Amino acid sequence: MDWHNWQGEMLATLMFVVRDGQILLIEKLRGIGMGKINGPGGKIDPGETPAECVIRECQEELHITPKDPIKMGELWFAMSDMEDIHCHVFMAHEFDGVPTATDEAIPAWTALDAIPWERMWADDPHWLPHMLKGKKFLGKFVFEGENIQWREVLVGESSIAGWMLPS
Repeated sequence: MDWHNWQGEMLATLMFVVRDGQILLIEKLRGIGMGKINGPGGKIDPGETPAECVIRECQEELHITPKDPIKMGELWFAMSDMEDIHCHVFMAHEFDGVPTATDEAIPAWTALDAIPWERMWADDPHWLPHMLKGKKFLGKFVFEGENIQWREVLVGESSIAGWMLPS
């Protein structure tokens, strides 16, 4: 894989709200990842920044507006059965609104020590724990279906400075 020239065709976002020892997760009801547990997020619309997208997606999926989202990392997915995905990952600690189920997602506050890894994407255990410790990251994954064939996760500001794209 030539990661130096790699570009994901699908640009997307993920948001993780973390507070009081819990993380706000969703059960995805439709689209990519249907049936899995994840953070809210979705495809970036033309002309939209990743930060604008992640707020819009949280409003659409959960009826909340994250306050002061911080970009924590990027995920680069080379996929075998769909477009390659370039995902911007954000974290927030506060939000306006009340997490509400929609036709896209069911919200679930989960203790940080009880994250349901078995219901999440296979890549999540490789980068999410770093983010939850406040570390920035870049995760590169090659998937065959839903299985990881190859992975590299760079953690910390200095190791990703040359790779991270502006938010």
